Amino acid sequence: MTETKSTRVVRRGRIFPEIQWTEEQKAQWETEGENLYQRCKPIFDKVKSELIETHYNWYMTVEPDSGEYFVDRDLEVVWLRCREKHPGKIHHTFRINETGACGTI
Repeated sequence: MTETKSTRVVRRGRIFPEIQWTEEQKAQWETEGENLYQRCKPIFDKVKSELIETHYNWYMTVEPDSGEYFVDRDLEVVWLRCREKHPGKIHHTFRINETGACGTI
């Protein structure tokens, strides 16, 4: 018996084409993100001081329309909780620490 060799070509690199955004689309996306942050930040600031003592470096996801927030040690769990309660809504995630940021650049 003879063996047949596979002629399948392994694709390397990007599978999806790059998104081509205009400058206006980029500016709109950044503005929407900043607006979401500005709506969620007061909710985070209100509860940060009491949560920082017991849940330091945990994650907090805020849904701005309802004002509800979800806290968990695991980032994916906190996202899942928020999505289950508010499907289709956009939320913002903070880290419960002095800055609310997840890391430094």
